[in-house]
Amino acid sequence: MRGLYLITNDDPLELLLAKLEGAMANGGISVLQYRRKKVAKQDQIYEIEYMKAMCAEYRVPFVINDDLETAVKYGVGVHLGQDDGSIQEAVARLPQGVLIGRSCNNSLELAEQAIADGANYVAFGAIYATESKPEAGNIGLDTLKLAKEKLNVPICAIGGLTVENSQQVIECGADYCAVISDILGRPMHAIPERLDEWSALFKTTALA
Repeated sequence: MRGLYLITNDDPLELLLAKLEGAMANGGISVLQYRRKKVAKQDQIYEIEYMKAMCAEYRVPFVINDDLETAVKYGVGVHLGQDDGSIQEAVARLPQGVLIGRSCNNSLELAEQAIADGANYVAFGAIYATESKPEAGNIGLDTLKLAKEKLNVPICAIGGLTVENSQQVIECGADYCAVISDILGRPMHAIPERLDEWSALFKTTALA
């Protein structure tokens, strides 16, 4: 379990789906997370169903952000922030084999608790400053190094990541690099090349 963890943005749906289709066909996506903060709940149904089917076609794990009830409804994975519900409940209610992740900010203790509760990956960040969550600050790389030494599940790094600044992030322990704008913020024609650059980075960068 290693590679690019793509999080959806708030592009118009037709544009977003076209970008996702191209990205999936390229083969450079390891996980897709559904996060559409500006879309009304009733309008998310079609989007989630479409993306779930797309992920199934390309065999990419699909994760819902911060909404266990929706993840249960569709039988897919979930990513929970610290205030977004119980990992133990997610484990009990979701199908075996789906991804269940927890945002752990800059805390190994939170990560260890999440793993004890049943999370099968943990996320740290923001590694660098990011426009999507400016309130998160940035934590640098030391926590990733410690997490890699102590934890036995995949580690996801998030926050301001690009191909240009992520070699050290991977070397320090990130199994997944979570991005939004570095892929979806680009014109559609530029996405395949950027995915190829990410794939090459993961292939050539060894863990320290």
